[in-house]
Amino acid sequence: MPVQQAQKKIDNRPFSRFVIIFILLTIILLVLKAWIKGGGIDYIVLLSGNTILFLATLFSFYLYNKALQNNNPHVFIRFIYGGMFLKMIICITAAMVYILIARNTVSKIALFGCFGLYSIYTFTEVKILMQLSKQRKDA
Repeated sequence: MPVQQAQKKIDNRPFSRFVIIFILLTIILLVLKAWIKGGGIDYIVLLSGNTILFLATLFSFYLYNKALQNNNPHVFIRFIYGGMFLKMIICITAAMVYILIARNTVSKIALFGCFGLYSIYTFTEVKILMQLSKQRKDA
């Protein structure tokens, strides 16, 4: 019985990787603040985007991690699609809110910068999930 409980326990190491990436990206943005503002890029949008993506990635990764722990393929697919859809909706909503608030002063470069941040978080998320999936098959 204790072995089964140990297998169901969620490993916190992947979550700490996301925290490290968030902190590193925030430090990079802070260091490059003058350069970013000098380029006409909305600095607050990049910081906000980083925070929103970090939180959305944590939540979707939590769902993916739960999916890996379930043996039912229907539940697995439901969690995977749910996590992807949720992350997409959060990002689209954040972008639309920014566009509606900023109106004519939308920083397109900042939005593309947020897309770059999205790519970093998604790449890391997929890489960690693939590692966890391999560990699960080996166990």
